[in-house]
Amino acid sequence: EVQLVESGGGLVQAGGSLRLSCAASGFPFEDYTVGWFRQAPGKEREGVSCFKVSSGRTYYLDSVKGRFTISTDNAKNTVYLEMNSLKPEDTAVYYCAAARSRLWVFSCSSGGADYWGEGTLVTVSS
Repeated sequence: EVQLVESGGGLVQAGGSLRLSCAASGFPFEDYTVGWFRQAPGKEREGVSCFKVSSGRTYYLDSVKGRFTISTDNAKNTVYLEMNSLKPEDTAVYYCAAARSRLWVFSCSSGGADYWGEGTLVTVSS
């Protein structure tokens, strides 16, 4: 059974930092692309960052470049999202996702994901 379990969300003031974690199981982690998505109230889900585990290729949403960093610990089948200089507009439910497609890292589109986690809420206060 495939599982993606997120943790690390919470309430933080603007300018602060959080690190999200996603523990993956049930699929060959190193053969997949993993990613973080977010969905704010009334908005569509958007790709924040994707990471092709085998190559290290990354994708970042323009609005998070320079502030967010995606990484993995392959020994633990875990993907992280380090979020710095957080802004109120970063407030959303953040979801971990995974896809088998070799090309998914280039688009990091929500429609391309094969598996999803349940999400973790990040709230940034002004």
